[in-house]
Amino acid sequence: MKHLGIGIFLFVMLGTIGYGQEKVITPELGKIVDGTSWKVSNATAEAVELEGRHAVRLKAKGDSADGIIGLAIVNGSELTTGTIEIELKGKNVRQESFLGVAFNVVDEKTFEAVYFRPFNFKAEGVFKGRAVQYIAWPENTWEKLRASQPGKFEAPVNPVPNPDGWFRARIEVGEKQVRVFVEQAKEPSLTVNRLAEGGKGRPVGLLVDVSDGLYANFRFMPAK
Repeated sequence: MKHLGIGIFLFVMLGTIGYGQEKVITPELGKIVDGTSWKVSNATAEAVELEGRHAVRLKAKGDSADGIIGLAIVNGSELTTGTIEIELKGKNVRQESFLGVAFNVVDEKTFEAVYFRPFNFKAEGVFKGRAVQYIAWPENTWEKLRASQPGKFEAPVNPVPNPDGWFRARIEVGEKQVRVFVEQAKEPSLTVNRLAEGGKGRPVGLLVDVSDGLYANFRFMPAK
């Protein structure tokens, strides 16, 4: 009876510890080409093993300037508010590296996203402030936001990663705001007010534009 009581106590305690914690969802990147786990639009995808990581390489088929952006969306995923974490690797070639995550995805033309321009990580002058970007398609493209509200929806990143190396990003999606953290930073590199209607559990995934990018250790945690 004594042992039974201890067992019940431990069970209750473990249940209490787990209750209220965010559920961590880790989509299998290796299944990106299986035709069922992911939906890839306007891009080609391949699973790769690179530098000790199970990763995905996405290559865009078009250019967002022409209304075409590459997406790889996790089928059946839902996020209303919560946190997205990922490792990314671009390249330090101007206008040839745009990669990030998409969320609140309605379809390939209607979504919110945060993406990075690694070639601007160590840039000088005005380009330094264009390292990370928030968009809300189709109404709020980067061109429109830069023209109407310069410096509000894009920013430098801190700390500054290697433009040709892997870096970590954490995107916190709230009801009204999005915050973007790089590496282990305690302060966000970018904080913006959301420009699209949320409030519904919608899919999340990966984004690529113009060229290609590498993605690893992708996971998301819907908020309770």
